[in-house]
Formats: sequence, structure tokens, C-alpha cells
Amino acid sequence: MKRLLPLLLALSPVPALAQRVPLVTSAEKAASAHIEPDVLRAHVRFLAHDLLEGRGPGTRGDALGQAYIASQFESLGLKPAGVDGTYFQPFDLVGVTGHPRTLSVRAPGGVEDLKFHEDFIAVSGVQEAEAKLDASEIVFVGYGIQAPEYAWDDFKGMDVRGKTLLILNSDPEDDPALFAGRTRLWYGRWDYKYEQAAKMGAAGAIILHTPASAGYPWQVVQSSWTGEQFELPAASGPRLQVKAWMTESATRRVLQMAGRDLESLRAAAQSRDFQPVPLGVTVSTRFANEVRRRPTANVLAMLPGSDPKLGSEVVLYSAHHDHLGRKEEGAPGEDLVYNGALDNAAGVSAMLAVAKSFRALPQPPRRSILFAAVAAEEQGLLGSQYLAEHPPVPAGRIAANVNIDGANIHGRTRDITVIGLGKSDLDGVITALAKTQGRVVKADQLSDRGFFYRSDQFNFARRGIPAAYFGSGMDFVGRPEGWGRQQRETWEAKHYHQPSDELRPDWDWSGAVEDVRLFFLLGAHVARNPELPRWNKGDEFEAARLAALEALKAPRTPPPSEGASK
Repeated sequence: MKRLLPLLLALSPVPALAQRVPLVTSAEKAASAHIEPDVLRAHVRFLAHDLLEGRGPGTRGDALGQAYIASQFESLGLKPAGVDGTYFQPFDLVGVTGHPRTLSVRAPGGVEDLKFHEDFIAVSGVQEAEAKLDASEIVFVGYGIQAPEYAWDDFKGMDVRGKTLLILNSDPEDDPALFAGRTRLWYGRWDYKYEQAAKMGAAGAIILHTPASAGYPWQVVQSSWTGEQFELPAASGPRLQVKAWMTESATRRVLQMAGRDLESLRAAAQSRDFQPVPLGVTVSTRFANEVRRRPTANVLAMLPGSDPKLGSEVVLYSAHHDHLGRKEEGAPGEDLVYNGALDNAAGVSAMLAVAKSFRALPQPPRRSILFAAVAAEEQGLLGSQYLAEHPPVPAGRIAANVNIDGANIHGRTRDITVIGLGKSDLDGVITALAKTQGRVVKADQLSDRGFFYRSDQFNFARRGIPAAYFGSGMDFVGRPEGWGRQQRETWEAKHYHQPSDELRPDWDWSGAVEDVRLFFLLGAHVARNPELPRWNKGDEFEAARLAALEALKAPRTPPPSEGASK
């Protein structure tokens, strides 16, 4: 019942945030009408055009996308919120190009050279001219999780320094009493696993890919993890030499060389009593990297608030402007451009439409509105990470984040999905707003995918900012039951992170219009309400919020890097 209580409170008929102020004003309702299909489609048409070559970070297409977004902000009369009176918050990415052709696995009974692309995908974990594994012993560490709050430790004190860890994707899900059942947590994400492996001193980490555990097919790993990989400049601390994914068939062959089978190891990993298993086989590889710095930027604009006190606080809208760029090579006549129309030209378009609606209000809302088109999301949420570390205002003054990643292009729905439903009291406002549209709110209908930790709101949530992130509904008007899920699965199998993510004439924008109007009305309500949104008691981000609010009470001088963003 304790787990259900926050959700029940969030879905109560009288939302906490809406008790003292109207849910929607007549001016806001009128302004929301500016969000129309043509507005959404037009921005996507430009941002997803072949001329922008997939908006890969640090490329000419990336710069063109930034310039377009800044010009749209300026045309709306929004104030620059970047550096030196501009709309841009520039920062450097470190691009690393290099991968091994083989992973050489050696056992007492022989050697097998696994093939890049077919058996595994691997990239450098270091921003150096060479990455290598030198006869590094492979250790199976289950899910590779240390979670004291769940009394879970997959390492049990084993010294894995210099080893290569073989790790299951996701987190234990069969027993609802462990973790969150089939709802994936941060511990189930690949970035957590690589980060944790590095902290433990491992030399390499290999994550076992299956379509079920990843939530996408092997081709997505192939497209997302090949070519130049980007990071923020490395800070001091431990680094993996090699980060890799491996297919299930290749993993089974490696385990067979070790005299083990995947089923028994996977079964053992479901228990708190699991002990890491040294496999008695080693892996070796060595490959050169091309390392270079490339500039990119977040694009930031502000609509100053009208209230003398609340105007110092902001509601943050975010949407990532980057995508995957171009394929390095292909067959004659093959489409080489990852246009990223749905992911995420559509999200940027939605944010621009929201900005247009705010400007249509007779006067600005009480709180300020910050619009952030962030860079390098596809490379690991890097732009939002940089923004969260260098915000124009302290985290405690950011009332809430509404993050937009994708859009509903299949028509109107009777529902809308809230990723992370039950985490904050924003849920109550969202539920009430959806009701005015004749719709219902549903929790993440694909909760095993861990979507809350896969888009930019995660970086803001980690700093305590209550965040709302949405998925389109799946109960489509005029469509049979199950049609929406089928469309989603088809998209992931054929178009997600593929060149076929292009603007199409048959896209139905009517559902997107309803969603984006809700996003606008949500932010308008938060900007008008004197009470700040809050995480539900006991949520994983509550402590960070309390710390951010407490930090506002103490006088402080911003560090130079933070002051430069003001």
C-alpha cells in the first residue's frame, strides 16, 4: 500500500497544485489555439531536411539547426538566455572515433575472435589515442548493481580491478518484491552499468543485448554505437578502457568456452545471494582512436515573468535538437542521413509552438519561462547534463521541467502516457488537464524500457527539479484495440535511430496538437501557481530537491562557469 499511496494521491480529484488557483484561464485556453498542425509540421520539415545531414553533434548541420532555433526564438521576441547576450550556451564535446575489429576470447581449450558489428559493438572508454584490453579475465557480475536501499550488491566485495565485466541488461524484474518489478529503474540502464563498472576499477564492461531487455533490436545498437562517439571532456576519475555490447548468440559461445550456460547464470543473478562468477577466460583487443574536440551548443531563450517575486523562478521546457548525423558508408543509392524527424525535430517543433502560445498571452505568466533546445542527447544526454551543471538560475529556482522528446503522429487518443507517473504532484495537474480534453492519464505502458532515465529530464531530476515527461497515448480514436501498441513496436523495429525517421505526408498531427496544448497549459499553470511543485515523499529525487531549496537560503557567489551562463 505504501508504494500505491503516492500514486493515489497524485491522481486524486483535487490536485495539490491546482487547489488554490484556476486550472486554466480563458487567456491560456485562447493562446493554446495557436498550436496547430501546420505550425508543428513546418519546423519539422526544416530541421529534418537532408540539408542538415542528420544534425550530428559538432557538424555543420548541428550549427544550422542551432541557428534556425535561435532565429525562431528571436522572431517570437524571447530574450537571449545564453552566453554574452546570445541565445547560445556553447560547450565542447570530445569526439572519439575508433573500434576494435575483433575481441579475442581465450580459454584453456582454444581461442575465438568475435567479429565487430556481427557479434559485438565496442567503443573506447578513454579519450586517448589507444584503448586496449590485455588478457583481461571476464567475470560475470549479474546485473552489475550496487543498491544499498534494496539490500542488493552484485559484487560482494570481489576485486574486479583490471577485469572485464559481463553484465545483464535491465534489473531483476521477475520478483515484484525486488526493485520495482517490471518497471525499470536507473540501475537497469546501460549508462549506470558502465559508470558502476568504472567505479569498481574494471578495465572493460560488456552488456548482454537482447531485444526484450534493451527494448530495441540489435540494429539500434549498431546504428547508435558506431562512428564518432561523444562525451563531455573527461574529469578526473576511473575510466573503462572498452565499453561493449554483445549479442546473445555470441555471449552463449563465450560462456560455452568457459564451461557455463547462460540460463543458469541468469537464474542465479535474480537473487540477492548471487556471487560474481570468474569465467576463467580472457579477452584481448587493441585499437587506435582519433580524438578531437568539437563545438556544439544548447540554445536558450527566456520569457521573463511578470511577478516581481516569482519572476526570479522559471519553468523549464526542454527538447534535444541533435540526432545521429550521417552513415559513414553505404550501398549505392542508400539513404545515409539519419534525419531524426520524430526524434527529435518534432520535440523541438513542439517546444517552439509552446513558446508561440506563451507569447500570445495578454501578459507574461508570473514565473519566467526558459526554453532550452539541448545538444547531444543521443550521445548520452550531454547537452542537458551541461545545462544542469551550468544553469542560468540555481536549480532551486527552477519550478519544474517539461521535457519533449518525440510526438504522436498517428492521430487522436483517448489517453496520454506520463513517464514516471506517481513521482511528483505534477501528476494531479496533468490528470485534470487531460480530463478537460476528454482523456485519461496512464502510467508508462512500456515501463520495462526505463524511459524516465533515457531522456533529458533525467539530468534535471537528478538535481531535484520536478520533471514531467510524456509518451503518446495508445488508445487511438477510431482504431481497434492494440493498434497503438502495434504502431509503436513497428516504429521501434524499423525506424527508431534509422535513416527512415523522416517527415511523411501521411502523419496525422491531430493527436500531437492535443498533447502539445496540454504541455503548454501545464507549464502555464505551474508558472501561475505560487506553490512550487514537489516530488512525492520518499521519491528518489526528493533529497536533491530539498538540498537545492536549502542552498538558496545561504549567500553564495556563483563560480565563474555558472556566472558565464547568465
